Amino acid sequence: MAGTNILSNSKARRDYHILETIEAGIVLKGTEVKALRAGLGQIRDAYARVERDELFLHDAHIDEYSFGNRQNHQPKCARKLLVHKNEMRHLAQWEQGKGQALVPLSFYWKNNRVKVSLGLGKGKAEYDKRETLKQDESDRELRRALMHHQKGK
Repeated sequence: MAGTNILSNSKARRDYHILETIEAGIVLKGTEVKALRAGLGQIRDAYARVERDELFLHDAHIDEYSFGNRQNHQPKCARKLLVHKNEMRHLAQWEQGKGQALVPLSFYWKNNRVKVSLGLGKGKAEYDKRETLKQDESDRELRRALMHHQKGK
């Protein structure tokens, strides 16, 4: 991933084992781009799906632009993602598997264009999620202890 991060999906790595990532372009209206520049959006519940040989992002919420006029965008409409044909075939095959999903990990700027980092994820079981949370907590405690130890010197 390159460029400046706009939005990130905090739930993606907690709920899925991300096996591979793919960069995709996204088709946006002008007011959507302006709203993203203002940081108005979230992709926590979003997912991507291949439909009739095209890739779409669903449930990504981009707030309406406050200075937009009557041609302002719909906050939660499906948005087309742009990938190469061979990547599209790969994603269509991936989606067929049980418990597998195409999850947006982040939106970011690359050469003044908005890009989406898509993760090919396999759903985690409940005990996997608990293990991840335990590991994160132990890492946090270790960092706190090291920071406290360094301040004491």
